[in-house]
Amino acid sequence: MLEISVHSLRSPTHTLIKDLQLAVPAGAIHTVMGASGSGKSSLLSAIAGTLDEGMVFIGDVRLNGLRIDHLPTPARKVGLLFQDPLLFPHLSVLENLLFAIARGPSAAQRLAKARQALADAQLSDYENADPNTLSGGQKARVALMRALLAEPSALLLDEPFSKLDAALRVTMREFVANHVRKRGIATLMVTHDTADIFDPHHLTTLNGSPL
Repeated sequence: MLEISVHSLRSPTHTLIKDLQLAVPAGAIHTVMGASGSGKSSLLSAIAGTLDEGMVFIGDVRLNGLRIDHLPTPARKVGLLFQDPLLFPHLSVLENLLFAIARGPSAAQRLAKARQALADAQLSDYENADPNTLSGGQKARVALMRALLAEPSALLLDEPFSKLDAALRVTMREFVANHVRKRGIATLMVTHDTADIFDPHHLTTLNGSPL
């Protein structure tokens, strides 16, 4: 369960979000809708601990009952997926996935995990590929698998489908939903597009933004 309580989230010039309460159960995908500038991405940054200098978050974030907003970003166990896949261009597809896996397991175990993730994404033939040679949908799948290999307890999605064409958006929404639900990861997505809503029962709009 991911629980967010926002008393206020402010930029240096004005308040973006005030008095917002969200509770996202494990395996659910909660959508936050809002127009550009409504504070959607800043909300995710507050949860992840990556707010820009000058931004002020007053509230708390709890993950599985434990407060995490005072922890450094790496200790929060929160994954992030953005509009751009942000794959490392100097690494192969397989190396991008290996980068996300904790160093604890043996090299063989880490390799097996990465290759299983590629198989889950139906990209086993691309492990040695340059990320720049992949299609938009393939890059998006690799980025999601990389985020999941870090074994987050919660996942934040910042308009991850906005740069995909209509057919790919449908495919990627299903792909994300299947993997999130299978792993029981509480997921919060921000978007301005009603087509991205996973579940109307898990929906919040910011600052009166129309649906």
